[in-house]
Amino acid sequence: MAGKPRAVLGGTFDIFHRGHRIFLMTALEGSSSLLIGITSDGYARSSKGHPIEPYVVRAENVRKFVEQMGCMDKVKIVEIDDPYGPTVKEGELDVLFVTSENRLRGDEINELRREKGLPPLKIIRVPLELAEDGRPISATMIRDGIIDTEGRMLHNA
Repeated sequence: MAGKPRAVLGGTFDIFHRGHRIFLMTALEGSSSLLIGITSDGYARSSKGHPIEPYVVRAENVRKFVEQMGCMDKVKIVEIDDPYGPTVKEGELDVLFVTSENRLRGDEINELRREKGLPPLKIIRVPLELAEDGRPISATMIRDGIIDTEGRMLHNA
């Protein structure tokens, strides 16, 4: 295929932060179309083990960001109820964007694709954005009042 690939990524996107923006920006810039899977409330609760924002809030935050980037015409957002979403069913994909947190999931996805007769996806790893203290920015650290959504240390922490 000439030009940029058809890409996919997935995540919870809880407490939308700089790391989410960089991950999405990288995928948007490196694809002709982007399928974004966002975990359902039920799946997110069962896999995270702590409170998360409702799906409608998380999906709206992603949608608003993609809109600000001027890329809604090439994005489809879907709700996913498992760690694989459409990646193991959809043949019209070329690339999977992952972070180091979910790199192994990419290998699992490609194994499942092979079993179903689908071509493997090229896996592109996007480095995690680090907070001022050198740890990855995370919704947990923001929720716990350690950092803000930009990764800046909060002095009352």
